[in-house]
Amino acid sequence: MALLSDLINLDLSDCTEKIIAEYIWVGGSGMDVRSKARTLSGPVDDPSKLPKWNFDGSSTGQAPGDDSEVILCPRAIFRDPFRKGENILVMCDCYEPNGKPIPSNKRHGAATIFSHPDVMAEEPWFGIEQEYTLLQKDTNWPLGWPLGGYPGPQGPYYCAAGADKSYGRDIVDAHYKACLYAGIDISGINGEVMPGQWEFQVGPAVGVSAGDQLWVARYILERITEIAGVVVSFDPKPIPGDWNGAGAHTNYSTKSMRSDGGYEVIKKAISKLGLRHREHIAAYGDGNERRLTGRHETADINTFIWGVANRGASVRVGRDTEKEGKGYFEDRRPASNMDPYVVTSLIAETTILWEPSHSNGKDAVAP
Repeated sequence: MALLSDLINLDLSDCTEKIIAEYIWVGGSGMDVRSKARTLSGPVDDPSKLPKWNFDGSSTGQAPGDDSEVILCPRAIFRDPFRKGENILVMCDCYEPNGKPIPSNKRHGAATIFSHPDVMAEEPWFGIEQEYTLLQKDTNWPLGWPLGGYPGPQGPYYCAAGADKSYGRDIVDAHYKACLYAGIDISGINGEVMPGQWEFQVGPAVGVSAGDQLWVARYILERITEIAGVVVSFDPKPIPGDWNGAGAHTNYSTKSMRSDGGYEVIKKAISKLGLRHREHIAAYGDGNERRLTGRHETADINTFIWGVANRGASVRVGRDTEKEGKGYFEDRRPASNMDPYVVTSLIAETTILWEPSHSNGKDAVAP
């Protein structure tokens, strides 16, 4: 009799041309990834050739029970690292039957900003550093921590090796390889300062693709931790006290910033970000006030300051960027549970499209 693993790993290519497409979308909470699968007659490599689909929005907090149909529109295709073969993962966004985007559809607004001619001309690049915490399933306590207790203070755990310092590496490495298989521009991983906390980086990716890729990378991580019997948390401060929080530092550059003289463009862009600090903070994730305290490599949530090589700043500019006079900068304010569609498009809108008026007050605090 076949083992369950044998059936899961069945290669269908010998018996059918049909493939399985896993449709993925963001649920009503704004952080829950949902998915369901359908059979297609053959391989597809263009999302515009995929059929639209629907789901019961009353079960995901995205529609009322008496009018519950929500339409899934395919937007990006990735290889499926779980089913392999020609099977695919499909990132979708959500609409009412009349074609209007539902309130939780943040991709639609982002795509509108990224399709603006002025934004397209600047070719905005994003690199997102997604931090997360692995939790023991039955206790919601960080992986590797003694039950009901605490490990030794922070210091030995960042980028560490060893059974007493690194917890969950098998999950992290599986996720790394699965993302590469899927076609995600994952550029690296590392253990974080708090034990049981890790980070992966997506990018550089252009425009709305950064959001598509990060959401699918999150989905893949949820699936892998499901298999491993571990819970992944994107809470920005999962453990109170003298422990680092979890962010989603967003690295950003435009064509002008990457060109000669780009450092002046960067400084102007950072000044704009400072003028809209409150608006950005409001869009940068829930519970971020627990993380942005001015401690543990953060700036205080009520203060905007930027600096070169300063990880206690709101925005950090790298030494290489300062030296070369061009490059990128890092917005360190986004929380780990931020929506990448919202954050990336807001950064692009503020730095490329928005022009401050004299009533906006003083420029950002410089280093």
